[in-house]
Amino acid sequence: MPVHPDAQKFLDIVADAPPLDTLSVEQNRADLSNALPLTGDARDLAFVQDMQIAGVPVRAYSATEIKNDAPAVIYLHGGGWVIGDLEIADTTARDLAAYSEAVVISVDYRLAPEAPFPAAVDDALAVARALLNGESPLPIDATRVAIAGDSAGATLATVTCQQLRGATPALVHQALIYPGTELSSESTGSMGDFAEGHFLTRRDLEFFYALYTDGHDRQDVRLAPGLNPDLGNLPSATVITAGCDPLRDQAEAYAQAMAEAGTVVTSVRFNGMVHPFFYMAGVIDTANSARRFIGVQLKAALALPARLDS
Repeated sequence: MPVHPDAQKFLDIVADAPPLDTLSVEQNRADLSNALPLTGDARDLAFVQDMQIAGVPVRAYSATEIKNDAPAVIYLHGGGWVIGDLEIADTTARDLAAYSEAVVISVDYRLAPEAPFPAAVDDALAVARALLNGESPLPIDATRVAIAGDSAGATLATVTCQQLRGATPALVHQALIYPGTELSSESTGSMGDFAEGHFLTRRDLEFFYALYTDGHDRQDVRLAPGLNPDLGNLPSATVITAGCDPLRDQAEAYAQAMAEAGTVVTSVRFNGMVHPFFYMAGVIDTANSARRFIGVQLKAALALPARLDS
């Protein structure tokens, strides 16, 4: 599959980046901060505020003044559970707030190696439970809460949905942007085709996996949700993948498995795109289309039921 010209521009920009495992975690985080201009312009919104929910730092976004019983989207950033923060996801969260017409709550979950698994899972679950239980400083409608994330954040969103099955109220939708659903870098399919020369490498994945798992069993479904044999009773899902991403096949397999278990799933592959195109709206125009698509999907999932005239 050929790389899209815009994605190739991104690859050219980062072509000289050294392997992650040759740098300190601090340097890798600093390098990611240097990439912020590639994420596009920050959309002006009516409300952007840092706060805490369930003791976890978050940043809330809304395109309009937040009114009572507002719908909400929990957003979990990518970065291999090691790098990434609220800033790298900022323009994405702003766009999703505008397109979804919901309050987007971007979660600053704890990172490895300082806080390895299950810290990030615990933080994601704490925020989700608080919103579903009505324990939030914001006037959120607990019956209209969705969850979204990209890459490692999409894995956390996937795990959160599995862990909260049966909750009342329940999460109403999951938007998964190129999730990793198994902690495997075995050279098959897309992992073999794209794990070199397409930004996210097999070597980088192993760097992330080692720091995040910290020796924990990689078969644990809280690490590898794609290995969960029970995928029933999950929220409806939107899954997007990048055509030239080593994680493509496992994400698409998970979307298919959810559908086979009875979940309503919309799965879309953006051909020619690379990991992490969704963030790179400053250089990859398709990112803007993907953000709009996810936002519209979330808006539909969070809409109030139509009222019948008596």
